Amino acid sequence: MTSDKICDWARLADQVNLLKKAGRTIVFTNGCFDLLHAGHVRYLTAAREQGDALVVGLNSDVSVQRIKGTQRPIVPQAQRAEVLAALSCIDYVTFFDEPDPLRLISRLVPHVLVKGADWAESDIIGADEVKAAGGRVVRVPVVPAISTTEIIQRIVRRFGSDVPLQ
Repeated sequence: MTSDKICDWARLADQVNLLKKAGRTIVFTNGCFDLLHAGHVRYLTAAREQGDALVVGLNSDVSVQRIKGTQRPIVPQAQRAEVLAALSCIDYVTFFDEPDPLRLISRLVPHVLVKGADWAESDIIGADEVKAAGGRVVRVPVVPAISTTEIIQRIVRRFGSDVPLQ
């Protein structure tokens, strides 16, 4: 992998355990992060402010297709991970193939689970597991009018099927 920040579950679990033993607060969030935009950056920065290390569970290409359809993702998982790993607010990135990150959250048991405020806490996957272990769930406000879907729709409206390839 291109970055020490991008790792498989086994290496990530080892790193998280070392950080926990050192008294560090582990924060976890997840998403597709297909076309990275200002809303994502603000969200990830706010997530990182909740603790000492931010772990991002990244939906794999297979997972994104299951959730969003066969036209997505726009950007392949390796490139999405590379872009995320380049952000200073992110400490680790790992992939998951399932539609949701419950198995990953259960393996890592972070201290803080972060999702957008567009999710009701009762609908946040892994919230029960994190809270049962003494952790907390934080819902970060969503930036209005900024989303990957909106960006794609804007491109299609502007260029239709004649999107310039420059």
